[in-house]
Amino acid sequence: MVNLSAPDFTQHPPRSTRVRLGGYAHLPRLLDKARAHHAAKLGEYHWNCPLDKRFFAFTGIDEAALLAEIKPGKSDVEMLAWIGTQTKCQPYEIAIWSAWLEQNGPGGAPGHEWIAGTLKGTGSAREDIRSFADMLDLDDYLSYGGKA
Repeated sequence: MVNLSAPDFTQHPPRSTRVRLGGYAHLPRLLDKARAHHAAKLGEYHWNCPLDKRFFAFTGIDEAALLAEIKPGKSDVEMLAWIGTQTKCQPYEIAIWSAWLEQNGPGGAPGHEWIAGTLKGTGSAREDIRSFADMLDLDDYLSYGGKA
């Protein structure tokens, strides 16, 4: 059985960056990673990766403060309430930022070449991978036994 209050990323991936909480894309994944960080079960995942940093920059929340807040075992709902006290983000801003985050890709030719190389390395012939969210979902799937 999966223990979501103390996730073990050696056994299962975090939630997709597309899953939303309070309208925020990536927040459930970020909370999963914070919990796994405290449990020392991050596996090959990275706490405070560039995508996490985008969330912190958007909300103005300090990553150490979030880690301290989640440490006692707070639920997603409790964390969302706390986040609401820490940021002045309006619902329309959250919706726009989240839509952008889900579609954010590498931009120029070097980034697209990186995605193509990464896909080739997985043995995948997929041509629909365009955003970092697409890459994360595919990587999570392949890392836990899915077939390219």
